[in-house]
Amino acid sequence: MTHPEPLNLAEALASFDEVYSPRIVTSVNDYEVRIAHTLGEHVWHEHTDTDEFFLVLAGTFDIALRDASGAERTVHLGEGDTFVVPKGVEHKPSSTGGSILMFEPTGTLTTGDVAADDVPDHVDSTSGHRL
Repeated sequence: MTHPEPLNLAEALASFDEVYSPRIVTSVNDYEVRIAHTLGEHVWHEHTDTDEFFLVLAGTFDIALRDASGAERTVHLGEGDTFVVPKGVEHKPSSTGGSILMFEPTGTLTTGDVAADDVPDHVDSTSGHRL
């Protein structure tokens, strides 16, 4: 799904209010560009087959990372910052409020390997919604 016309991200973000419920703004080859509002904690999850790219558009966005030994660290991101979570790394996003852009393969679930019953109500386990 590519757009034949330019798309303004601020206008696209203003078209919905749900948090952690990404909207697909366009696609590039086999990848989707998604935007989402962020607030509160997401859920610990991993993507075994793909990296996950984040760009903070507004506010702050933290990503807790857990390595194979169980050791944790948190990456703190502000507006304009980018970060890539490598495939297979367990992570848990959180935010005091803001918006992000993600770049990931078409069909990638926002909650990775987490069973649907373990996803909190405020997190949308989806492969993205069309604008």
